[in-house]
Amino acid sequence: MTAVGRIRLTRLYVMDRAGGRFPADALLGIDGYLSRGARRMATLAGLQQSFAKAEQLLAELSGWDLDDETIRRLTHAAASEAAQRRPGRKDAERFATAAGAIEVPIDAGKVNTTGGWRDVKMAVFSKREAGPAAAPAGYADRALPAPSIRTVVADVVDAERFAGRVRRESDRLTVTTAPDITVLADGAEWIWNLAADLFPQASEVLDFYHATEHIATATKAVWGEGTPEAITQFDAGRMALVSDGKAGWERWLAAAFARVPPGGSGDPLLELAAYLAKHPTRLNYAPRLAAGRPIGSGQVEGTIKQLVNLRLKRTGARWRAEHVGPFVELIALSATPDWHHHWTAA
Repeated sequence: MTAVGRIRLTRLYVMDRAGGRFPADALLGIDGYLSRGARRMATLAGLQQSFAKAEQLLAELSGWDLDDETIRRLTHAAASEAAQRRPGRKDAERFATAAGAIEVPIDAGKVNTTGGWRDVKMAVFSKREAGPAAAPAGYADRALPAPSIRTVVADVVDAERFAGRVRRESDRLTVTTAPDITVLADGAEWIWNLAADLFPQASEVLDFYHATEHIATATKAVWGEGTPEAITQFDAGRMALVSDGKAGWERWLAAAFARVPPGGSGDPLLELAAYLAKHPTRLNYAPRLAAGRPIGSGQVEGTIKQLVNLRLKRTGARWRAEHVGPFVELIALSATPDWHHHWTAA
């Protein structure tokens, strides 16, 4: 066993063509330190797989016998280094010239930490060109272009500290006062407070699919799950919202109250009204559909699914809270040109 800085390297080998194994000196630098190329390979495996599976993967593909603890330490060290070098990343220049309008979807996922389950807050900065225009009735069938560029900020901190992280990234990308920027999110108050403080000129959009979940909950509660009337009212409420925003759902809601069954309770509809009333200026879905712009925060929800749920929620996994944000950000970085720049920069 060879000591490698603060990391311990156990029996690192490669296979020759005859199937024999020999020490991977070609992957080692001076005095036994892992070369940057070897650390890059081990880190990518640790980002994509559990550390135990990364050990197996490297053994199968490269003939390495690199233990999971070493891979874990390498990966977290790379994440910390990437976080420290973020201010100098070249993607800020590419962001400035990338095609499309600026979108900042914000949300939070859950991760099991050594202190229990915690929120990992996430903001995605991206640019996306407009897609084809769509009528309200066709909102579910359209396909938007993929973002032309994307960066991710993630952290397990309170809302105030996360706002500081988002502000630094916004300033780095010079989008804080951009005239064409949209913040997309669900109904969480901390997100809208952050948006109001950090993006004074932004358009705000309540995730349409989150809003329709509230409509579904209310209609099931009033008319019964799966009943024809519940389905009819849900479809009517959804189309009223996407077609005419605030005015549309208010008209639908007034008509829905008149159809509450005798002896039934309209309280779920009152709760729905209270929820939507908090977002009167965030429901302009029809104009955004006509302009080929998104009406949902699926980009950040998909990012949480890909970067948090699929990797950090493995059975039995528990993370130190301070490691989560840099780790998630490094996974995001690995899918961009800056992954190569990170490992080749002096």
